[in-house]
Amino acid sequence: MKKLVLPAAFAVLSLHLTSCINTEREVGTSQNADKVYTPPTATSRLNSRTVLNTVRASHYFSNTKTKDNFILQLQGPKILNAQARFIIVNSAGDTLRKEVMPATALLDERELEDPQAATVRDKEIAILKGMNNFFREDRFTQPAVPKTAAQPAEVDAQSWSAVKEDTRAVGFDYITVGGKERRIAYAKKLQKAVVIAE
Repeated sequence: MKKLVLPAAFAVLSLHLTSCINTEREVGTSQNADKVYTPPTATSRLNSRTVLNTVRASHYFSNTKTKDNFILQLQGPKILNAQARFIIVNSAGDTLRKEVMPATALLDERELEDPQAATVRDKEIAILKGMNNFFREDRFTQPAVPKTAAQPAEVDAQSWSAVKEDTRAVGFDYITVGGKERRIAYAKKLQKAVVIAE
């Protein structure tokens, strides 16, 4: 019995001394030992860099053998006034396109029962649905430019001809700011993603 009591007493005494040493060390490094610590209350964990939601899809775009990654991230403190970041990254990890638009560009008013009387929550849900539908399969077209299509005035001639010559180019349609529809495609001659319709 003495063999068990003595080591147990030694263990309890050493734990007690260790806790006292820690307390002295903490007090010794404290700027004001009498002041009680109170955590800050005015800070918010959400800021403009907070990622609220991310949607990913893989699709053939720059290469017909490997799929590229399409990423849509919602960043900001609140869904309604956040920024949507649209990024396309190829299989090698190179960024092909990076675009930032307000989250309200993803808001499809057809999703709302009454757009005039829609609450903030209704709009936020519609934005999240818009994110989930952003990379629908029917938004990808091949060829990106039909043979009979005429070049739009707002599109760069070099980009247009580079994509039109490539019959295997894949186009991607999406809605941008102000409800404008945009089509992008990868121009192999130029080695970049370009806007071919707006």
